[in-house]
Amino acid sequence: MVSALNTSGSVPVFANDEARWAAVARRDRNADGAFYYAVVTTRVYCRPSCPSRRAHRDHVRFYTTADEAERAGFRACKRCRPDELSLSIVHTRAVVAACRSIEAAEQPHALAQLARAAGMSEHYFHRIFKSIMGVTPQAYGKAWQARQVREELVRGGSVTAAMYAAGYNSNSRFYADASARLGMTPSAWQAGGPGADIRFAVGQCSLGAILVAATDRGICAIQFGDEPELLVQELQERFACAHLIGADAAFEALVARVVGQVETPGDCRPLDDLPLDIRGTAFQQRVWAALREIPLGSTATYAQIAQRIGQPQAARAVARACAANDIAVAIPCHRVVRTDGSVSGYRWGIERKRMLLEREARS
Repeated sequence: MVSALNTSGSVPVFANDEARWAAVARRDRNADGAFYYAVVTTRVYCRPSCPSRRAHRDHVRFYTTADEAERAGFRACKRCRPDELSLSIVHTRAVVAACRSIEAAEQPHALAQLARAAGMSEHYFHRIFKSIMGVTPQAYGKAWQARQVREELVRGGSVTAAMYAAGYNSNSRFYADASARLGMTPSAWQAGGPGADIRFAVGQCSLGAILVAATDRGICAIQFGDEPELLVQELQERFACAHLIGADAAFEALVARVVGQVETPGDCRPLDDLPLDIRGTAFQQRVWAALREIPLGSTATYAQIAQRIGQPQAARAVARACAANDIAVAIPCHRVVRTDGSVSGYRWGIERKRMLLEREARS
């Protein structure tokens, strides 16, 4: 499921001057708007991505806003124009507005309509939208519809009500789309997956409780938690009418293998050969596949993953795909870090992420 774009149009956090200077050195466009740098010898301030000749580090000062730099006596660079809105911010605001328009519409918007509202050509708008969101406007609309279907079904509404709430006017299109997104028919999803066999077991490891669950297609969940009972309760709520089957000896062996990967990753067979029951958008699945290619003991940044899947401007969408991952360790979203190398953004807690990385680094 694609989550909505951060409507604040936020930019990455650069926690210290070393990280800021590194962004200036590589002329990182993702840093534009996060801070500005000024050169004391020229009395000029710039964006981090400014193409001007790089100044000596000792002559550089950093400021949070353009106003701060100007109050300190610096003037705006005539090449990068830091006193004007950056093109990336303009694009982000246009995409945010398009997302809100898609979400508010009763019927799907045509690409031409969205592009016209953004003041761009269809081709250019389509490319900008995909680079920021990681999916096309059409795919975002379908994902939003799927979310509306889920919410209506969770509220106890009928399948027909869910269809109209999501803006569908065709039964055949609704069932085709909804079944693909939910992994089953809407009525089966509302009933909690009746007839589905889900094996599960809960164990203990040094990171707390760990739940492993699998369908006949493969592992569908590896979750960490503080209380085993809560992990089981969440699984039961997610698949209220499925056949939840306690672990047999073979499944216990699988759980032991997962726990071994957590505790002593260098001494265990990697989990990359395990079959997974993965459901998500096409973009999410591409991200998750890229995560499985990060070697043990290595990390990658969100921007690097975006590069690897061929969408270099989709770092934020990559972060959202990592947050949507339900299968810890086997899909190693813990190996993705910020541009400055700092640890952040793990749905099972930053401390667990840090411990996993430390153990893998020693392996």
